[in-house]
Amino acid sequence: MKRSIYLAMMAAALALATAPGWARSPRPKSPQATDTARGATAVIDPDAIAALNRMGDYLRTLKTFQVRASTSTDDVLEDGEKIQYEANTDYLAQLPNRLRVEMTADDLHRVYLYDGKNLTVLAVLLNYYATVPAPATVGELMEELDEKYDIELPLVDLFYWGGPKSGIDKIKSATVIGPSTVEGTTCEQYAFRQDGLDWQVWIQLGDYPLPRKLVLTTLTDEARPQHIAVLTWNLAPSFNEATFTFDPPTGARKIVLAAADAGSGNR
Repeated sequence: MKRSIYLAMMAAALALATAPGWARSPRPKSPQATDTARGATAVIDPDAIAALNRMGDYLRTLKTFQVRASTSTDDVLEDGEKIQYEANTDYLAQLPNRLRVEMTADDLHRVYLYDGKNLTVLAVLLNYYATVPAPATVGELMEELDEKYDIELPLVDLFYWGGPKSGIDKIKSATVIGPSTVEGTTCEQYAFRQDGLDWQVWIQLGDYPLPRKLVLTTLTDEARPQHIAVLTWNLAPSFNEATFTFDPPTGARKIVLAAADAGSGNR
């Protein structure tokens, strides 16, 4: 199951906001829009939508950045038991055509290198790698990975926010929760709902409206699995061209990155 940190996270904070000891003064309600599909009334707070737009506009100005995500993901077993997995993802991007992504977990260590011409995927634990021709930009690369190889990288939506693929038009409910802090950074917390998903985003206050935390809850599963990511940003990373160039490790074996319609399990 794909677990995109997409413009679609959760409203668990709404429950916290009404729980004993967590209550906050309610904000004035904005004009309501009827959600006929649910037979209920959804509230769209324009301040919450404006915050998303401001964040997206700012992200589109970043040409070079490093962002590290510490994530936890619920996996629901057939009997309904939830198992939580921890992982880390490190992105280094020099737009429009350089990208390095490293993903680590208990049973996974994978590196993606894109130099503007080729994409190389290295499975570090297995010491296998595959190299394929790549399109001219990071945005096009993300689309090709999804459409051709059925690969969706964590944090891919950082490259969509503020653009036509942001999905902001799918939001059914938007709420400003209020001030909050993520790892010492002062933020504003927002909660949103769209079909099948509740989500929250914590956006840094001030001149750098960066997403600092994301929480996604899947509503189509009665177990309500969650995906949580805490983001750490570096807007002036140090690197050189070799950072995006693949140098095969000793003994590494080259394999084929098969297209998804070839029936290959490349994930």
